[in-house]
Amino acid sequence: MKTQQHSATHLLEVNLYFQQAIFALVIVLCLFSIISPPIALLLGVLIVNIFGNPFVTFNSKAITFLLQFSVVGLGFGMNATSAISAGKEGFLLTIFSIFSTLIFGTLLGKWLKTDKKTSHLISCGTAICGGSAIAAISPVIKSNENQTSIALGVIFVLNSIALFAFPFIGHQLDLSQKEFGLWCAIAIHDTSSVVGAANKYGAEALQIATTVKLARALWIIPISLLTAAIFKKQQGSTGTKIKIPYFIGLFILAMLFNTYLPATAIISPAIVSIAKIGLTITLFLIGATLNINTLKSVGVKPLLQGVFLWIFIAGLSLISIIYLN
Repeated sequence: MKTQQHSATHLLEVNLYFQQAIFALVIVLCLFSIISPPIALLLGVLIVNIFGNPFVTFNSKAITFLLQFSVVGLGFGMNATSAISAGKEGFLLTIFSIFSTLIFGTLLGKWLKTDKKTSHLISCGTAICGGSAIAAISPVIKSNENQTSIALGVIFVLNSIALFAFPFIGHQLDLSQKEFGLWCAIAIHDTSSVVGAANKYGAEALQIATTVKLARALWIIPISLLTAAIFKKQQGSTGTKIKIPYFIGLFILAMLFNTYLPATAIISPAIVSIAKIGLTITLFLIGATLNINTLKSVGVKPLLQGVFLWIFIAGLSLISIIYLN
């Protein structure tokens, strides 16, 4: 009996070392820019479903840190004047798209009879900035772990598709760098996939998409307050705090340094290169969260709401960008 238990323990240890070795190999490939961000995401999905994830406990924290680090690093490759221009251009479209998405998401949730809190989290994730918005809104509405994980699952699945689909559609429609950057920032949920898709499309698209998306992320604050009022859970009574995305301030500082301090130009290219590597690793780790159990737990109704809402915002923003700009 003891021999069997010892053998089983030994097999588990060997399996764990094997999983860790595979993860380490992919991260090394990312570090040397041998694989692209979309391929890194795909590898994450494949590896977690075939071999498993040996770093489940640290995955979420690593994703958050690396994404924020990468976004701040990308700021060293951007020009403040161009960014302000892009931000002004996307401001009205941002406001319109956020509130139209929230309204349509609420109606969709009622029509599909999706759980109210899950529906609101999916709507906020689609309207603002994916997982970051869900993380900020979930304590405000006091969603349980299941409701939050379902919303995150929907967003992560659609983000993965966006990373491959958007550049392809952009090229098919012959969108300019400017048009694609705006479209990415409005229609793709998470900052990681926005940056990944825009980076694949071109340098100008990357600058516009990152700036507009981060300006959009600041809407977490007013939308959280509005959510608290709608769900009748005012901050004073719930004791919850709204998570302000402080790293956006660091991104702005990095952009200002790059624009107005000539000496920064010496190190900026290196920082941007490191940031892009960080983004590739981030996407690999995001892919490694999408195991079959996550996909099964999502359910049909929340997934349908996410898909319909995504088609709505992607189509509406694309038409606006092409015909109204």
